[in-house]
Amino acid sequence: MTTELYPRERLGRVREATAEAGLGAVLLTPGPDLRYVTGYDALPLERLTCLVVPASGDAFMMVPRLELPAARESPAGALGVEFVPWDETDDPFALAAARLPRDVAKVGVADRMWAVMALRFRAALPGAEQVAAGAVLRELRMRKSPAEVAALREAGAAIDRVHRRVPDFLRPGRTEREVGRDIADAIIAEGHEKVDFVIVGAGPNGANPHAELSEREIRPGEPVVVDIGGTMPSGYCSDSTRNYCVGEPPAEYRAYYAVLEAAQRASCEAVRPGATPESVDAAGRDLIAAAGHGEHFFHRTGHGIGLESHEEPYIVAGNTEPLEPGMAFSIEPGIYPGPHGARIEDIVVCTDDGYEPMNVTERGLMIVD
Repeated sequence: MTTELYPRERLGRVREATAEAGLGAVLLTPGPDLRYVTGYDALPLERLTCLVVPASGDAFMMVPRLELPAARESPAGALGVEFVPWDETDDPFALAAARLPRDVAKVGVADRMWAVMALRFRAALPGAEQVAAGAVLRELRMRKSPAEVAALREAGAAIDRVHRRVPDFLRPGRTEREVGRDIADAIIAEGHEKVDFVIVGAGPNGANPHAELSEREIRPGEPVVVDIGGTMPSGYCSDSTRNYCVGEPPAEYRAYYAVLEAAQRASCEAVRPGATPESVDAAGRDLIAAAGHGEHFFHRTGHGIGLESHEEPYIVAGNTEPLEPGMAFSIEPGIYPGPHGARIEDIVVCTDDGYEPMNVTERGLMIVD
């Protein structure tokens, strides 16, 4: 069992998956797929950086000569991948195409490849159909290795530490934006490399799941939804939502918050190998609907997480692909009736016999005096 985050054998598995998909090669430009395969967090530049993984033969990476030192110093440098540097007057698309067999009929292009680069590859490989490479990589990326789970566990612990600091930032008269700035600073201070998002939804803004930070001041007795996440130096992401109230909350809020707690717990407990994402979604959604709040829960229960804060699998009605050990995703039901709302979110990993939460802070409403 490998404990490396970016193991050498992963490249071989991508090659095998490329062949099984009937592709002649996959073309991975900077983004989560390239980082998953090689560990190289390449800058997304107008100059082409592209890992080419043929279905047969050795992989190689087109690299602008300016970026060659960074590529060699990244984890990709230890994988044995050939770096093919190109100069300013070269056509890297034509150079890459010339290294592939002439009869390549179909290639996978990275889901995050810029359109202009995909078009340049189309011109360089005129006989090759282009399809999304994500279809090849999804089966690998959805099942996290023990090293990836450890990275997600570290990310979860870091964002938990931030949530423990949130009560220090909340008090009447402070704006959502002021609180958000403090939280963003804490996300970095607690070990993240980058702040991905900060939601501080006070009062009516808590009924908007994707509320933007505003100049609205927090008022006494007002519930506050805090949904935060970042990216760790490992590249793996955190995401967790907790709920606070500055003073005593309204009675009706306490009533539906109790329903939400039960629903979030039910969806977590429904996670196990063989269960479907839609059954996990239904476990909590049915409780919320039975309590009369079905119309107030209007988003999916969860999303996968890893090198992206949103990736497969999605925990939503209609997804019947069975869960497997190593799959990581959020469980985040919400109730948003207005003039306030609430959401409870944990990242969980499907295990051999159930699930492991990556977040362990108290899920109950936290009253801030």
